[in-house]
Amino acid sequence: MGKQGRILGIGPTDNTSDQRTPRQRLRLIPDVARKSFVPVVPARYAANPHEWDMTRTAPDRPRAAGVPIEVTGRVRTASGRAVAGALLEVWSANHYGRYRHIEDHSGLQLDENHLGLGRVLTDDEGRYRFWAISPGAYLARPDIGRWRPKHIHMSISGGSSRLITQMYFPGEPNNATDPMGILMGDAFERNLGKPRETGTADVEEAYDFDIVVGGRNATFFE
Repeated sequence: MGKQGRILGIGPTDNTSDQRTPRQRLRLIPDVARKSFVPVVPARYAANPHEWDMTRTAPDRPRAAGVPIEVTGRVRTASGRAVAGALLEVWSANHYGRYRHIEDHSGLQLDENHLGLGRVLTDDEGRYRFWAISPGAYLARPDIGRWRPKHIHMSISGGSSRLITQMYFPGEPNNATDPMGILMGDAFERNLGKPRETGTADVEEAYDFDIVVGGRNATFFE
């Protein structure tokens, strides 16, 4: 009953999740057909050395407006095994809540020093690190007055699989009314970055965000 109440409380959405939901049961490819498939070659991911720093468009450019942050964590399976060599593709809105994307028609301010795109590979222990500008919240549905709390998108690719998740920030006033957050229920806590000391990093805030792939304690994926 509680879960049903949360779903009914979401209200109107853009229906994109509904459009991506299969209407019929998936069909298993027959063995005869599968034997003719070309063997899968595992992807070898790569990232340029500077792509982990999203606070600048290039190493010699000034920093974007806003609060620079560091995000660190580990990517692991449900059994605790480190996922090494995975590619994390990261994107986020700028300090004003604007994405540098042709589909962002919000009219919010752009920042010439902010692309909001980055890539990083996990090391042998599944660890990753990147810098970003703390993103702004934005009015996602003006017709119903719904705001999206600030968040950072992450795509995790490893082998032939790709999963997409979001890191939310604790204490944000719009967390409680975010449709994705409502669907997560109690699991929403797993998608919150954990504040920590910045240490020697040249940032103003730092967060830990561990990503678990699969199992009952998995990070919530789209």
